Amino acid sequence: MNDKRTDGERPLAVRLKTARGRTTSSQQWLKRQLNDPYVARARAAGYRSRAAFKLVEIDDKYHVLKRGQRVVDLGAAPGGWSQIAAQRVGVAAGQGRVVAIDLLDMAPVAGVEFEQMDFLDPTAPDRLKETLGGSADIVLSDMAANAIGHKKTDHLRIVALVELAATFAREVLAPDGAFLAKVLQGGTEAGLLADLKRDFTKVVHVKPPASRADSAELYVLATGFRGTA
Repeated sequence: MNDKRTDGERPLAVRLKTARGRTTSSQQWLKRQLNDPYVARARAAGYRSRAAFKLVEIDDKYHVLKRGQRVVDLGAAPGGWSQIAAQRVGVAAGQGRVVAIDLLDMAPVAGVEFEQMDFLDPTAPDRLKETLGGSADIVLSDMAANAIGHKKTDHLRIVALVELAATFAREVLAPDGAFLAKVLQGGTEAGLLADLKRDFTKVVHVKPPASRADSAELYVLATGFRGTA
């Protein structure tokens, strides 16, 4: 790789030394990673991924994470969102709890309890509340279904995943709780949006600055859970 600097101040875009053996898509991904300021910031801050800054920016604007809260992080690996949640609810100071859930194994995150399980398992809500010591105040989901490159199909897949995550959230959230999940540009499907508006007092879409401009990624934030009947 060549990392040339202009006048000793700001680095120019990093270029790949060779593309041999790499597909076009992998070349594009690597170039994007090498030139992404959030990747460098994540390394410097000790965060597991650049995605940590998406939660930071959303929370800085909407203040959904508060001291003492119980937080669930769905599809948590590699753990960037769990790190931010633990910091903001005060786990190190003995306040709040964070439980990370994923099918994949995840390296330990300080102060975060990890459950390697399928959140779709019928026993998952009860197991989660037992681990948390009660109902959750917020459910986070940065999950994304595997993309196949067909825009409409990819959109439907991720909406279906959000619907499942929202159903799980309803089962574990305390009244006035919140739900934050990744969707795709074009908004949330009408049915899901209507369901969220029925069960939460406020629902908004948000695209944090850390979400790449050329990405179709978007987040839906639902606050003020009305509780289950």
